Amino acid sequence: MSGRIVVGVDGSEGAADALRWAAEEARLRGATLDVVYAWAFPYLSEVSTVAVLNVDYEKEAAELLAGVVRDTLGDDPAVPVEQVAVQDAPAHALTTRAEGADLLVVGSRGRGGFTGLLLGSVSQQVAHHAPCPVVIVPHR
Repeated sequence: MSGRIVVGVDGSEGAADALRWAAEEARLRGATLDVVYAWAFPYLSEVSTVAVLNVDYEKEAAELLAGVVRDTLGDDPAVPVEQVAVQDAPAHALTTRAEGADLLVVGSRGRGGFTGLLLGSVSQQVAHHAPCPVVIVPHR
């Protein structure tokens, strides 16, 4: 059996739980794991513009993603892993990447949002708009 499982990460513990779950599911299915990290340029104010423009956000996003994958799955994951860092809103990036995928996996809570919500905004959005089945992994 082969296929593709997409999982969203943001550096949070909830996303690490989702990544571990997705990697095990990919191993069981003989699937490839697409690990997606979406990033956006920060809001620019007159004071911060110069400092912000001197940062290579694409490189920083790719490095953060590589670190999350390495820290969570180790240096030699048991499944093929494709790392995708994309400048986009997280829910849009995930649902776009999930086109043709067998499964989309997210954590129940990430880095953003209002702490009183039962589901994070990204997990709620992908649950409603994903083009494939969605698994929302609860944080331990």
